[in-house]
Amino acid sequence: MAQGSGDQRAVGIADPEESSPNMIVYRKIEDIITKMQDDKTGGVPIRTVKSFLSKIPSVVTGTDIVQWLMKNLSIEDPVEAIHLGSLIAAQGYIFPISDHVLTMKDDGTFYRFQAPYFWPSNCWEPENTDYAIYLCKRTMQNKARLELADYEAENLARLQRAFARKWEFIFMQAEAQVKIDRKKDKTERKILDSQERAFWDVHRPVPGCVNTTEMDIRKCRRLKNPQKVKKSVYGVTEESQSQSPVHIPSQPIRKTTKEDIQKQITFLNAQIDRHCLKMSKVAESLIAYTEQYVEYDPLITPAEPSNPWISDDITLWDIEMSKEPSQQRVKRWGFSFDEVLKDQVGRDQFRRFLESEFSSENLRFWLAVQDLKKQPLQDVAKRVEEIWQEFLAPGAPSAINLDSHSYEITSQNVKDGGRYTFEDAQEHIYKLMKSDSYARFLRSNAYQDLLLAKKKPESEPGRRTSLEKFTRSVGR
Repeated sequence: MAQGSGDQRAVGIADPEESSPNMIVYRKIEDIITKMQDDKTGGVPIRTVKSFLSKIPSVVTGTDIVQWLMKNLSIEDPVEAIHLGSLIAAQGYIFPISDHVLTMKDDGTFYRFQAPYFWPSNCWEPENTDYAIYLCKRTMQNKARLELADYEAENLARLQRAFARKWEFIFMQAEAQVKIDRKKDKTERKILDSQERAFWDVHRPVPGCVNTTEMDIRKCRRLKNPQKVKKSVYGVTEESQSQSPVHIPSQPIRKTTKEDIQKQITFLNAQIDRHCLKMSKVAESLIAYTEQYVEYDPLITPAEPSNPWISDDITLWDIEMSKEPSQQRVKRWGFSFDEVLKDQVGRDQFRRFLESEFSSENLRFWLAVQDLKKQPLQDVAKRVEEIWQEFLAPGAPSAINLDSHSYEITSQNVKDGGRYTFEDAQEHIYKLMKSDSYARFLRSNAYQDLLLAKKKPESEPGRRTSLEKFTRSVGR
């Protein structure tokens, strides 16, 4: 193929399969395109548009195309006309000059008609050598106007490695085509360059866009025999891709409102704040959690005196619920703040510590809010008022320390009290206790003494623990 040689860019039909379904569709599209370009029968006005420093030749707007389709094909719905225009553009008959996405937009976007030489009905399939010549030629031309995109530069590098032995031939072909193109008029060369680029947008689409030429009758037959599928230089099978829908057209059903923009901003902010972890980090956290709690799982670690899940003995549960916590139980409080809060004895010990620091109102407020969520509906309003007066109202006897934002939200919520009126305030107090009071509780003498007291009987020889005495009494 020699797209760069202008004389060869004429209509050329290479044995088309006139009876194939694809060819019938192509002929119907080409009839529409021919009428659309015919000025005598009321075609789409093709004009040259003046820009700031140059002229844009032979362009039409998306609005003109959509209106022509509605008028000449008796289409009443603009969305249907846009969809039809996008189907035509996806095959490369019409293309936008500003980007590589072959869709139709009902606005002032400039489009250009493809030269008949590049129409799909000509039935010639471009090869990777043709694509390599095209990309190589682009590197020799005006860098500002025809600079390679990132994906094109990557493709050129792959092709250069794949055709290392043929690269001298490819380079000479590209150089010859550039010399021929330079003899042409500047306006004509600009149009031909855009048409050639649109051709490759169809056959080597931008990453993320589907290749609408991948499925035809001949390729469907090849797909039935996977042994005949060839691999391309890109590392993927060219002829084994499944059929994809054509480019999805943009359908401006209504104008974007301020509320739509605000919703989009809110959504994007939520995505930015979303906490993402690598799979390796998640696995490490899961392993660490499992190792930390393995001795507390009676199904993994044999329990003493017996496992109540596989026996009728519930003594282990009685020991865990007793007022005298075991060493394991006290040690578990140091794992996380939640372990303290969900253990009745742990909460009592933590409350005593807070009382020594004159901040027990934080824990009492948190527990009161937790209890509020379980109250019957008829008692909620009364309980909300009681919590407000005790902890948050001006001059409250057990005032808690809230930031201004949480206090303002809670003040508004109290006017229409519910079970979750104090949600923001409770979360603030929870974080305050977790980051400040809990760390000091673990370092306090009260917790350290309790932990050592549970270790001491087990470390002194000749002295039996209560668990050993219980075990011996049961064995008699």
